[in-house]
Amino acid sequence: MPFINLKDIPSKELLPGFSGKMIHTQNMTLAYWEIKAGSELPEHSHVHEQVAAQVISGEFELTLEGETKLMKAGDVAIIPSNATHSGRAITDCQLLDVFSPAREDYQ
Repeated sequence: MPFINLKDIPSKELLPGFSGKMIHTQNMTLAYWEIKAGSELPEHSHVHEQVAAQVISGEFELTLEGETKLMKAGDVAIIPSNATHSGRAITDCQLLDVFSPAREDYQ
């Protein structure tokens, strides 16, 4: 299926306030998030390399290995494999995360 419309993908709430639409390929996962203001992403790490918090709209505070940045539209963070990170939605926001390898736990 080479062409996908996000409207056709059901949304899943994986954490309170974090609703995502997932696209999976053999080697990566794209997660399109709608996040409610005040929602928190607990500190965690994973083996997946992540191009994270590509902010489409709103503001998201991301902490990566102890460094915190307020991310706004156009900002992107690169999260290496096994790096600890956490976050908090300052406003309602939309983010795109890309994971490699694919996130089997998101399927």
